[in-house]
Amino acid sequence: MLNKIILMGRLTREPELRTTQNGISVASFTLAVERDFQRGEERQTDFIDIVAWRGTADFVHKYFRKGQLVAVTGRLQSRKWEDKDGNKRTSFEVVTEEVHFAEKKQDSPNYGAPPPAGASPQRAQQDESPPFRLDAPATFAELDDDDGELPF
Repeated sequence: MLNKIILMGRLTREPELRTTQNGISVASFTLAVERDFQRGEERQTDFIDIVAWRGTADFVHKYFRKGQLVAVTGRLQSRKWEDKDGNKRTSFEVVTEEVHFAEKKQDSPNYGAPPPAGASPQRAQQDESPPFRLDAPATFAELDDDDGELPF
């Protein structure tokens, strides 16, 4: 069987981090994913619930912010539950395998915004570093070629 989801969208809110009774991190967030559209049609957006576990949950909580463009791979999972009125319900969510940045840091809507409460001060310090630029001049020095032999 094959159950593979690949999505790219914007976070609709800050990722929420919780811990299970066993001490396992779990983060939940929602992605706004636009559907393809034809000329003359109105754009439609799907709001998809995402769940990340363990190290991925910690990573998402630490580095991702509301409005940021994110790429997610994972699997679709359904949960059956009962609401407060006793009605049976089914929810669908994507359980992540991988989460990636999908835009440059300075293109993010919240670039330069202070980190949320609970984020490490190290993250704020990292955000102040200048971004890597592909058009920056190379600062590499050429090494002397002793006898043309490679060291491996």
